[in-house]
Amino acid sequence: MRTKLCVIAAIGGLFVMVFPAASHHSFAAEFDATKPVTVKGTVNKMDWVNPHSWIYVDEKGAGGAVTTWRFEMGPPNALLRMGWRKNSIEPGTPVVIEGFRAKSGEAVGNAKQVKLPDGRELFSGGSAPASPPAGKQ
Repeated sequence: MRTKLCVIAAIGGLFVMVFPAASHHSFAAEFDATKPVTVKGTVNKMDWVNPHSWIYVDEKGAGGAVTTWRFEMGPPNALLRMGWRKNSIEPGTPVVIEGFRAKSGEAVGNAKQVKLPDGRELFSGGSAPASPPAGKQ
């Protein structure tokens, strides 16, 4: 009887550990590696939330129309390990973000790197591939 309870508890523990991972999406589920995007604009805000941080960038288009882009980045802990801090990029900072566009076609992307005005290039810690698939540039 005791062995049965231990096995049931172990199986239950595995379900509890696997369930949160099942709700996490892959890069390919939401973003298109064949559609790289470069956005030049100013930082609106940055959200340090799990499971992904987000950076919001206002891009001025033709005629002065502003589009607010939302870029998924790595989790806060990964950004901290790479040297990011909550004040690394203040609102109003001009940036150039390279990444990959969302399949939805909205102004959403997965950031690959963030270029700052002083020349620094910060890796986003996200799940974007290192480069587009061969022959897809």
